[in-house]
Amino acid sequence: MLHLAVQTMLRFAQIYGIIYTIREVIAIKEDKLSDLSMQLSVDVLKLTKELKAKHETVISNQIGRSATSVCANIAESKYGHSRADFIAKLKIALKEASETGKWLEMLLKSNYIDEATYKSIDKTCSTIRILLIASIKTAKSKLNK
Repeated sequence: MLHLAVQTMLRFAQIYGIIYTIREVIAIKEDKLSDLSMQLSVDVLKLTKELKAKHETVISNQIGRSATSVCANIAESKYGHSRADFIAKLKIALKEASETGKWLEMLLKSNYIDEATYKSIDKTCSTIRILLIASIKTAKSKLNK
């Protein structure tokens, strides 16, 4: 039987329309979350630079803050004072990742970014959300034991 975290990740990957094999999901580890969140931050910071060159500052400022907050909260979670603090940091990161995804959608619908850019950054963002949901569920299940 599949581990709960693997089952959760597969289920949420399907919801977000991302196809993973079981082998790919099992290969994803905690450090992958840190790597992906750093990649999201870097990609979004590069994007904000391009947007500001186009004189778009409202959404670029918002998405820059939310994407970098994902990375920062995941980093902070590793040094939580307790499991509850760890979970709280991951929940904040999840909210910020969700916000980042919404800003990306707005940028696509307002023609500030093309579909390829959207899909690339959104895949990273969606994968982070999937990993965060699975991590939160796993941490909560251990909290109650």
